[in-house]
Formats: sequence, structure tokens, C-alpha cells
Amino acid sequence: MRILALLGKGERCVCDLVEVLGMPQSTVSRHLAVLRNAGWVSERRQGVWMYYRIADDGPDLQRTLQKSILDHLAEQPQIKRDRAALDRHLREKGNSC
Repeated sequence: MRILALLGKGERCVCDLVEVLGMPQSTVSRHLAVLRNAGWVSERRQGVWMYYRIADDGPDLQRTLQKSILDHLAEQPQIKRDRAALDRHLREKGNSC
């Protein structure tokens, strides 16, 4: 859920998610694979980096559920902390991964 909430703010590199969540890259990648296989996120490769975003090509019901879940998550204290940490991280790192 924390990954989905962070991706709700836009496409993110795995390195950003690892930094903000404080989890090993293998754990984040495994969770992203589950979300990708379920059709909740999509990916693209740019060089050696993988970028993920909320899938927007699913059925209407899936998109409605995604919006509802993301709206609900945005109100949770942990998600607010994660999003603030992501904003700080992005300011500090600039455009590089």
C-alpha cells in the first residue's frame, strides 16, 4: 500500500522507493512484481533503471478502485510521512538515480 501511495504521486524509479521506504531493493522489487502481475502498476526501462507508475490502462472498475484506494491512503499518517520523505528525497537528489 505504501508503494501504491508513492506511485500515486507519479512515476518513480525503484531507487526512490528504496530510499523512502528504507527497505532493501530486493524487497521493493518483489513487491513491485506482485503489483505488476496483478495489473496495478506498469513499468518501463530506461538504461539500467526501472520506473514504475500506477497502471492506467485497466478496466473502469480497476481505475475506480485505484482512485478510491489512493484517496483513502492519502489521509493515513504513514503515507503522509512517506510522501513528505519522497518530496525531501527528490529535492536532494535532483534528476539523477
